Amino acid sequence: MTAALRQVFSLTCLIALFVLLSLPVRAAERAQIERFLAVTGFDVALDSLRLSAESAPQMVGMQAEDFGSEWTRLVDELFDPQTLRAMAMDILSETLDERLLTDAVDFYGSDLGQRLVAAENLSHMIEDDTAKRESGEAIVDGLVRLGLPRLEILKRLNRASGSVDTSVRAIHEVQVRFLMAAAAAGLVELRMDEADLRAALAADADALRLSLQRSGLAASAYTYQAFSDAEMTTYAEALEQPGMQSVYELMNAVQFEIMANRYEAVARRLQSMQPSQDL
Repeated sequence: MTAALRQVFSLTCLIALFVLLSLPVRAAERAQIERFLAVTGFDVALDSLRLSAESAPQMVGMQAEDFGSEWTRLVDELFDPQTLRAMAMDILSETLDERLLTDAVDFYGSDLGQRLVAAENLSHMIEDDTAKRESGEAIVDGLVRLGLPRLEILKRLNRASGSVDTSVRAIHEVQVRFLMAAAAAGLVELRMDEADLRAALAADADALRLSLQRSGLAASAYTYQAFSDAEMTTYAEALEQPGMQSVYELMNAVQFEIMANRYEAVARRLQSMQPSQDL
């Protein structure tokens, strides 16, 4: 899975869509799905969701550091890799058919595919996101300054790996589900209803979209810096195929659904760790 876009509008609708698409074809067996997770690197992408948990308290005006060692224990429990992978397995066992699985495994099982996965896995698990972002931005600045064609190749790759508009809706959905769960748990007092909250987030959509485009480009520039332009073009062409487009839409939906689910769990547990605050 590429490093371009990690962050649903109605995820259940996306998953239901893929259930319908997969009905004519027998769903993949769980052993096949385990291989799919490992070969594509989706297992490591799921593991990296733990790193994103650091931003959860910020949505309610807190910092992860405010909770000390309790926060580490909470994240270790709720973002346990085996739990995340089991959740993904449960969803994929109902939505991933053998045709899509084969399309993904055939490409990522190749020599180029495995090298790409190795680079993506390393990038996913870098904890110092600031250093990675700054390094990627420096690479992008250099490409712009020199007018090199690689910049357009990276943009093409990012477009092929996921819609920015879908990612904007995904992030908003995660935020809404987290804040509503936090309000239900008594962690915060929301001064707006769900509809108003969604409207407030939608008003900031353009800024978020631009931020995602920039961060996605920087992430790709950093992650794939050891690959040639020809290899990146081959990768983009592979991801543009209809089968791989379906695979990526499904993986993005699964990843965002798991993230939203875990954030809701975090909100419920924070109640016992920190006094309520107004929001």
